[in-house]
Amino acid sequence: MSSTTNPALLTATRTRSATVSVPWYIWTGVVAVTSASIGGAWDVSWHRSIGRDTFWTPAHLAIQACAVLAAIVCIWLVAQATLNRDPELRASSVNILGLRAPLGVFLAGWGGVAMITSAPFDNWWHNAYGLDVKIVSPPHALLILGIRAVSFGMLFLILAAMNRAAADGTSNFSLLQKLFLYMGGLTIGGQMFFVQEHTWDVFLHEAAAYIWVAIAVPVLFAAYSEASRFRWAATTTAAVYTFFLIAEILILPLFPAQPKLGPVFNPVTHLVPGKFPILIIVPALALDLFWQRARQWKWQPWKIAIVSGIIFVAVLFAVEWPFAKFLMSKASANRFFGTMYFDYNSRPHGFDRARQFVQPEWGIGLWLGLMRASLYAMLSIWLGLAFGRWMREVKR
Repeated sequence: MSSTTNPALLTATRTRSATVSVPWYIWTGVVAVTSASIGGAWDVSWHRSIGRDTFWTPAHLAIQACAVLAAIVCIWLVAQATLNRDPELRASSVNILGLRAPLGVFLAGWGGVAMITSAPFDNWWHNAYGLDVKIVSPPHALLILGIRAVSFGMLFLILAAMNRAAADGTSNFSLLQKLFLYMGGLTIGGQMFFVQEHTWDVFLHEAAAYIWVAIAVPVLFAAYSEASRFRWAATTTAAVYTFFLIAEILILPLFPAQPKLGPVFNPVTHLVPGKFPILIIVPALALDLFWQRARQWKWQPWKIAIVSGIIFVAVLFAVEWPFAKFLMSKASANRFFGTMYFDYNSRPHGFDRARQFVQPEWGIGLWLGLMRASLYAMLSIWLGLAFGRWMREVKR
């Protein structure tokens, strides 16, 4: 009997082809989060170069496109699973208030609602309080939390599919793993975006900058390393963040822009990019190397966390402290490092344009601060390892 007339073989072929492909809604989620990441960087640049002129800027539309695409994905998946139109999808769903969908869908759905809600809230905030130059204002915080919820919701959607592929031995595991690490890199960028007001180059000779990074980043490195089953997960996600910011420095200044608000202390003729990325890729590599050894030693998680926290802060400080001094020098004033770009409201004698650190720390105060950063990194990594092991079991 030929293979074309064998029912069992046809069924196996259909099943295999279904599992090999990555569903459209996962690709849509990746596009949505990428759009928000680009829009967020673009929006900050818009504020630094032009000021706030209208809500309907391309940057804002790119951000809100994330909410729209997330809504499409969430509504479709809830409908398919709840109405039992896709038995396979329903089997990999959870039940919340009578609605069924994969776990990540409900998190992404909340995030989309928060993002859309933040838009009129932001307009009202500006009308009530004037120009808002801070990244973490109440409406911006709501927007950022919404983007983070969509990002992690889509990440969990990929994670569940990846874990099912690993259990079934299907061939789409490798692609899902790559998408998971790419999305993980975008969430690393989101964490660094949230703390960027504390980690600008002029603050990098203060312990506080290292404390903020120690709180925000190691938990994700540890979680992604455990969940992804990839030896270089921390390095890969850090590389995504690094590449994204360097691309921003290289691309945004190619577009013309002029301030529409005053006072203008620094004439601007093009979009002003963000700062050069923090060198978290170096401690990420150090952690990946250590974790590969630590798994062989079969240490307990809290012991791994203690050593990892010290490694993270020590390596970050060893590379970032002298590199920050380089960023303050004229040698970094070029198209790659981008330290010659300043906001339109940057004062001529401000720390940024004068290339001076803000209240640099030395001696016992600095070392006590770094010890605090190490403690935070230890706790962050311990939580990340525990959460990452739980993430390995998520299949819905």
